[in-house]
Amino acid sequence: VKRAMPGGVGYGELEGSLPVIASLNASYSQSTLSIPSPHYLPVPPGERKVISDVRRTFCLFVTFDLLFISLLWIIELNMNKNIWESLQKEVIQYNFKSSFFDIFILALFRFLCLQLGYAALRLRHWWVIAITTLVTTAFLIAKVIISDLFSQNAFGYVLPITSFVVAWLETWFLDFKVLTQEAEDERVYLAAVNAACERASMIYPRPLSDGQFYSPPESLAGSEEDLDEEGLGRKAVTAQEKEFVRQGREAMAVVEQILTQEENWKFEKNNDIGDSVYTLEIPFHGKTFILKAFMQCPAELVYQEVILQPEKMVQWNRTVSACQILQRVDDNTLVSYDVSAGAAGGVVSPRDFVNVRRVERKRDCYISAGMATTHEAKPPHNRFVRGENGPGGFVVLKSSSNPSVCTFIWVLNTDLKGRLPRYLIHQSLAATMFEFMTHLRQRITELRTRKWL
Repeated sequence: VKRAMPGGVGYGELEGSLPVIASLNASYSQSTLSIPSPHYLPVPPGERKVISDVRRTFCLFVTFDLLFISLLWIIELNMNKNIWESLQKEVIQYNFKSSFFDIFILALFRFLCLQLGYAALRLRHWWVIAITTLVTTAFLIAKVIISDLFSQNAFGYVLPITSFVVAWLETWFLDFKVLTQEAEDERVYLAAVNAACERASMIYPRPLSDGQFYSPPESLAGSEEDLDEEGLGRKAVTAQEKEFVRQGREAMAVVEQILTQEENWKFEKNNDIGDSVYTLEIPFHGKTFILKAFMQCPAELVYQEVILQPEKMVQWNRTVSACQILQRVDDNTLVSYDVSAGAAGGVVSPRDFVNVRRVERKRDCYISAGMATTHEAKPPHNRFVRGENGPGGFVVLKSSSNPSVCTFIWVLNTDLKGRLPRYLIHQSLAATMFEFMTHLRQRITELRTRKWL
C-alpha cells in the first residue's frame, strides 16, 4: 500500500527514486560476517552516547543560565511590597530604561537557541553561540548606556553584569571545551579504526590486486608498507592519492566493525522474498541501514556486476543516470562520480556523489567499501544537490557448502542533503534497498539466460 505525501506525491515514487541515491553510492562494501575479526575494535560505551558528556554539561550550564537570571529577576520583583504591581510595571508597562524584563527575555533567547542548536540538532559549529553572544553583548551595552538601571538598586548592576559574564562563559565553554573535546574524541576514534585496519593487513590474506578491477588470485598478507613496495600494479604516489587510500582503508575498517556487531542490529522490516533490513547507530555517522539478502547465484556473478563494474550499473538500474570512474588510485582504490535520476515530479531532485572506493577479497567474501570524498575533476555544481555518504559498502559472501548460492549484504549510510526531511528519507530507505535487490536479481536472471542461449 502506498502512502501519500503532501502535495499528492506518492511514497512509492519517492522510494523509487532513492535506490539510485543509494545504489549509485557504490561506495559500499562490507566485511563478511563469517570472517572472525581479530582486529575488531569495540566501541567504548562513552562513544556510543548520542550526546557527549561535555556537551551535556554545556546544555546543563545553559539551563542554569536561564534559571539563575530568572531567579535574580524574581528576587528583584519581590523587593517591592506588591509583586503583582511590579510585574505589571515591568512587563505590561515595559520601559527599556527601567525594566529588567528584557534581560530575562535575553536569557530565554540564549536558552532556546543554544538548546536547539547543540542539544536537539547537535551542531558542531560555533555560529549559533556566536549569534547569541553577539546579540547579548550588543543589547546589554546599549541598555547600560541608555538606561538608568545603575541608579535604581543593586540589581541594576547584578543582572546585566551576570548576563554578560554568563554569555561569554558559555562561548568559552563551547569553543574551548565542547568542540575541542569532541574533535579530539573523533580523531582518537578514527585513529583507532585506522590502526585496526593496519593490523588487519597482517592477519588476513592480502587484499586482491585489482588493476583493472578483475578478480586476481589472493596473495599472502603483508604490512601496508610492503604492499606499496611490491609494485604489482598501480600504487598511490602523490599526497592526494595517499589520502584516497587512507579514506578507503578507513571506510573498510568501519564497515567491518559494523558487520561484527550483527547482534546489535535493529530489525526494521523484510519483504516476501526474505530480504531483511536492519539499522545501527554508528558514532559520528548516525543511523546506518543494512540489507541482508540470499541470492540463488554464484558469488562471483554478483561480485562482477555490483563491485567490479559500477560504471555499468546504469544499464540495469534505471534510477542511476550516470556513473563515471574519475581516477584509479592504486590496485585496490578508485574514485567515482555518480548521479541519481530525479523523481516524484521534482520533489526529489537529482543528486550527485563523489566517492572513494576500496575493493578487497578476504577468504570467502568480496568487498567494496567506501565513503564520500572530494575530487578536483568534479567540484559541487549548482545543477545537482551534492549528497554525502558515510562509510558503507557491499559484500558478497560465498557459501561454504554450495557454490551456486551466496549472501549479499549492503551497508548504507547516506545524507541526501537538500531540503528533504530526514525522517522521510529514513522511512523510505528500506523500500529503496528492496527495490535495488529487485533490479539486481533481474540483472542476474538476464545474464544467466544469455549464458544458456
